[in-house]
Amino acid sequence: MNTPQITEAPLPEASRIRLALPGADFADCYVAADPAPGLSPMQAWLDTVACTPAWTRLLMAWRNRLVRLVGLKDLGGIGELDARARRKTAAEFRVGDRVGIFDIRHLSEDEVLMGQDDRHLEVQVSLCKRQRLGADGRNEPVIALGTVVHIHNPLGRAYMGLITPFHRLIAPAMLRAGVRAMSRPQADRSPHAPG
Repeated sequence: MNTPQITEAPLPEASRIRLALPGADFADCYVAADPAPGLSPMQAWLDTVACTPAWTRLLMAWRNRLVRLVGLKDLGGIGELDARARRKTAAEFRVGDRVGIFDIRHLSEDEVLMGQDDRHLEVQVSLCKRQRLGADGRNEPVIALGTVVHIHNPLGRAYMGLITPFHRLIAPAMLRAGVRAMSRPQADRSPHAPG
């Protein structure tokens, strides 16, 4: 398969994550052609975190070790699911359920919005499926991975200053890996992220 083209773009219009934009200290969004428009956003997220590149898992492990020293949460791995979550299908997840390091805040047929809060900052991540006008003038399905962060104090600001360059590598790499996973036949895809 060709390397999926990932581009930076504004947060999708009419998306739930876009509502979190006012007052945000950080926001970005990466978009790719959607290889499986029939997949729900929740299944697309599970496919994406199931194939999180090893180097991003390593960075997350280092992050967790370091942040404990300054009072931030050890979040675990981005794709780690507890035993109960591993038994669920994508259709069985509900608002309030935990998926890896995030809690589901909104779930619809075109978007899953997840978040993680602590006293230093609030992070929201969205995987959104949309249509966009292609070069040929026809609508084409796309998948967007967006992040919005609100910082609450100086420690949160220092943390974001350190993590932002890594985030700008990790987010598009995860979307690229997810697009590759979604391009494979269903039987070849992992149903959930590794635990």
